[in-house]
This record gives sequence, structure tokens and C-alpha cells, in this order.
Amino acid sequence: MHTDFGYFEEDKLGKPYDVRLLGRLYPFAAPYKFLLLCSMILVVFITLFDLAVPYITKIAIDQYIVPAINSGKTKSEKATENETRYYRVDLTDPEINKIVHKYQELFKVDGSFALIAFDNLSKLEKKDRAVLRKDDFKGVAFAACILLAVTFFTFGLNYLQRMIIEYAGQMIMHDIRLKLFSHIQSLAVSFFTRNPVGRLVTRVANDVQNMHELFTSFISFVFKDFFLLLGIITVLISIDWKLAIACFTVLPFVLYASFDFSIRSREAFRTLRIKIAEINSMFSETVGGIKVVQLFMQEKKNYRDFAKLNHENYLAGMQQIHIFSVFMPLIELMGSVAVAVVIYYGGSGVLSKTISLGDLVAFISYMKMFFWPIRDIAEKYNIMQNAMASAERIFLILDSKEKLPQSGKNAETESLTVGKIKELSFKNVSFGYVANEPVLKRISFLVRAGETVAVVGETGTGKTTLLNLIFRFYDPTSGSVLINGMDIKNLDISAVRSKMAIVTQEPFLFSGTLRDNIFCGNDDLSGKKMERIIELSNCKFLINKLPAGLDTVLAESGKSISSGERQLICIARAFARNPDLIILDEATSYIDSETELKIQSSLANLMKNRTSVIIAHRLSTAQSADRIIVLNRGRIVETGSHDELMKKKGFYYRLNQFQG
Repeated sequence: MHTDFGYFEEDKLGKPYDVRLLGRLYPFAAPYKFLLLCSMILVVFITLFDLAVPYITKIAIDQYIVPAINSGKTKSEKATENETRYYRVDLTDPEINKIVHKYQELFKVDGSFALIAFDNLSKLEKKDRAVLRKDDFKGVAFAACILLAVTFFTFGLNYLQRMIIEYAGQMIMHDIRLKLFSHIQSLAVSFFTRNPVGRLVTRVANDVQNMHELFTSFISFVFKDFFLLLGIITVLISIDWKLAIACFTVLPFVLYASFDFSIRSREAFRTLRIKIAEINSMFSETVGGIKVVQLFMQEKKNYRDFAKLNHENYLAGMQQIHIFSVFMPLIELMGSVAVAVVIYYGGSGVLSKTISLGDLVAFISYMKMFFWPIRDIAEKYNIMQNAMASAERIFLILDSKEKLPQSGKNAETESLTVGKIKELSFKNVSFGYVANEPVLKRISFLVRAGETVAVVGETGTGKTTLLNLIFRFYDPTSGSVLINGMDIKNLDISAVRSKMAIVTQEPFLFSGTLRDNIFCGNDDLSGKKMERIIELSNCKFLINKLPAGLDTVLAESGKSISSGERQLICIARAFARNPDLIILDEATSYIDSETELKIQSSLANLMKNRTSVIIAHRLSTAQSADRIIVLNRGRIVETGSHDELMKKKGFYYRLNQFQG
């Protein structure tokens, strides 16, 4: 039989449409759009404050530190080719008037003002210079206070914005993970036979975490970066549009580098996500099968396989790093070129007195700021590509249609319709896991209420497949599985399964207390009913020896207790369900004789007055059944009681002889 073991993880994805993926993520973000909007409004104010810092510096330089050039010419004087920089003072101030009279030879009086050359300021005593420029000192102090106020206010806004966006991001991630978990639980069993646990864990854990990075880091901060870029361009043009255009000559190179970076990084991130999922899958598989690995001495082979996969992950990571390590220094280089252009053209402007020193300093600050958001956008694009690669994988699961068709009626109506299971029947049922490779062929039988039916046959004849069809983990390829004469496809499967219970040869227990594993959160049971269930399932001795009784916390899969004890707990769990139909999948296999007696006693209590179907791998288990169905190569070849079949000396007789 050939089975499709291909995983969706390895499928070659087409070109991702990021806008489309973001559109699909919108329903998760929609409940928190007000928070996202508040975050973006705060980002606008934060950006405005960031833009204000260099401009405040410019004002401080031009108005207080190095005031604008004054030619020093009175109305009666004509301009000369080489002008001198003068500092103007107000003679109406008595202190300043006194200093002007003290240094008459250094000042030129023009009405109510006096002018002194900047070069002559150093000839004044220090205390006189302080008095002369007291307004400038006050202006510088005021500018410094404004800068500090802006910084502290920006800090507060950043804190508030970060808290809001983190809360929204955490809630979006919470909702995506719940949606993904709920969807995975609803998928058909066939989906889980094709996709390993490690890969699904990667989707629910790592990939959803990447969604958190998208909503917290990308949306608000990229919005800030674009707004900051726009603001810087506007301010630079308003200061000096010619110098601004000269600085922007490097932008075509930056845009080309950014575009090339986006193309190269997309594939690198896709490859990296695949390799991480494969590593998780292989590690999970190794841990789950560690006994087999060690027993068959496969450690070296496993190590080689893992090392190969780990090396491929390393290469994918290095490819991503190489792309990023080329792009970021290139942006730094472009930033340095832009600053060099500012220094050359702006410095020439200061020397030729076409722009002020404050304008030049502001330009240099803004050009350095200009490349911050470009680098930041590149990093956020890094995050976005990672998130988009994860989103593609998440939506591959959410788009999976591997669900069994559900009936159109609601569960309450179906529960009333099903009622007590009085009859289970197969009518000409054929089934195969793979097309054209049938496992069961035209199977027909009837199990009545209170009857015990055993199904026997060699390995691979389809015994376990019968169970899968009874529980409707799969639908028949042809024919019908009927409950009380109604096709199981037309019944609510939850209502049907609520009336069934199974005890398997490999019992599965969840991490948690013994109480949770037996009663599965059923709080409707009274204390007396619980005690009765524990007594009938022969679990009392186990509970008495455990340190916390029913509230003892079991290790993963119940590994802290023996296989037989786990089997008894599963029988108690079936008792707590109070089912109409019991399915036993060779529940006494691999158990010691003493424990087997306890299990057989508890199974007898469980099966009493209930309909039972036993999948018997050991024929001794089937001997007490009311009827035995014998399978061979997917067909029913014999049916009858043990004595009847032994008298026929047919296939069942030969199986007994072989096992005997």
C-alpha cells in the first residue's frame, strides 16, 4: 500500500501577496482597531517631537549662539565687498549702556543700538561679555529646557504607545492561536497522519509569535518611519530646497538597494521557516521514539540526519544574515554620502553667507535622522518577511479542508434523535486510505443492543479500520455505517460519540490530575457515583497508594505509573462516560497476569448490560463473545460463536491452531 507521506510544509509556495495576507490577518486585528488607531495617533505626536529636536537646535544656534549676520553699516555708509559680522545690543538697557561707554573704541552707535564685531567680543572682560549676551544665555537655557521637556514628554508617549500596541499585539496573537488550535482540533484524523507533531507545534508556537512581532513592531513603527521620512523631507525643503534636492540625489540608489533586498530576503525567510519546522519535527519524533532509537542503536544515523538538517538551517540563516549584512552597511554608506553632500554644499553656503550655521547643523542632524527610518524599515521588513512566511504556513492549516462533512442539524436535535444506541450496522461498506487500494471490501454486519461482538483476523486485515469508521474518523468509500438504522453521516457526530467509549491497548493519559483523566471535567457526578466508578474499575488500590489520591498529578502520558494501571484508569474513564457502546481494542495486551485479572474483572463490569465490540488480536479474548466476525484480506469470511466456528474447521479454526 502506498501512502502519501508528503507534508504540506514541503509544498512549493507560489509568490506570496503580502497585501492579501495582511488582508486575511485583518479580521484578527479588527476587534482591536481602536487600540491600533490610538497607537498610530501617538506615533504621529512622537514623530513630531522627534522632528522638533533639530529645529530647536537650529533656532538656538541662529538666534542665540551665532546670531544672524549684521553688516554693521549705518544708513549713511555704503556696503563694501568684504563685510564684518557684528553683534547688536540695545542701549536702552543701563547695564549694556555702561559697558558700551567702557569700551567706546570697540562699539559703533546707530541710534538706540550699538554694534560690536564678533572678533572684538573676546577683548571684553568675561563678566562684561556675560552681561552683554545675557539674553542669549537666557535663550540658550530656554532652548535647553524645551529640549528636555520634549525628551521627557516623548519618553512618556513612547511608554504609553508601547503598552497599547503590546496589549493589542498580545491579544491578536492570543486570538490567532486559539483559532488555529480550534481549527486543528476539528480536522480529520487523516490530516494528522500526514503532518507530524513537531511541525504543527511550530505553527502554533513559533509562527504565531512571529505574528505578534508583525502587529507590534511592524505596523506602528513602520507607520512612524514613513511619517518621519515625510516630515524630514518637508522640513528640509522648507529650510533650503536647493540643498535638500542635492541631498536627495542618493535616494535612487537607496530605493534600488531596498527593492533588491526585499526580493532576496523573501526566499531566505521562507527557507528558514521550513528548516526550523523540520528541525522541530525531527526532534519531536526522536524524543517520542527514543526507546526504539536506542534499542536499534540508531543514535549515529539520527545524529547524521539531524546534523545535515541543522547544517541546512545554518546555511539558510547565513543566507539571511549575508543579505542583511550587505544591505545595512550599504545604507550606512549612502547616509555618509548624503552627510558629505550636506557638508560640502551647506558649508559652501555658510561661507558664502547664503544659509546660516543653524541651517547647516539642522541639515546634518536631519540627514542622519533620514537614514534611521530607512534602516529601521529594513529591519521591520525583515520582521515582516518572517511574519509573512509564518502567515503563509498558518493559513495553509486554516485553509485545510480535511474535515468530515457535518450534518445540517444542530447537536441538541441530533442528541434527541439518536437516543440510546440500540443497533450498530455496516451495510456493504468499502474503504481505503488511498484511492484504488481498499482495506475493507463490502463489509456487512449487525450488532444489537446488549450484544458482544468480537472482530478477529490477521494483522492488516482491517480490524482497526472498522473502529475508525464506527467513530467516524473516516467516511466509507462506499456503503453506509448505520446507528439505529440512520446513516452516521446524517447524525451529529458529537452526539453519537458522547454515547460511545473506547479502551485501547495503548492507553493515553493527559498531563494533569488523576481526577481530570478519569472524569474529564464532568462536575455533575456526585461523590458516591465517583466512588462507585472507581470501585467497579478496580482503581481503588491505585488511588490509595498515590500520595494525593485522585488529585495526584500524573507525568506526561502517565509515564509515572505502569501500563496496567494506565489501562485501569482508561476503563474508569469509560465508566464515567456511561456509554451505550463500548469499543475494546485488545485492552489486555502486554499486561502481566495479575493485572490482567483486574482488567478483565473491570472490563466485565464495564461491558455488563452494554453493547460491546471487541477487536481481538489474541483469539482467547474473543472466545466469550456472543458472536465472532472473522476478517481476511478486508472481507468477512466467517461469523458465529467460538464453538460454531471451531466445529466448521475453517479459517478461524486454523488461526486458533496457529496461535495454539
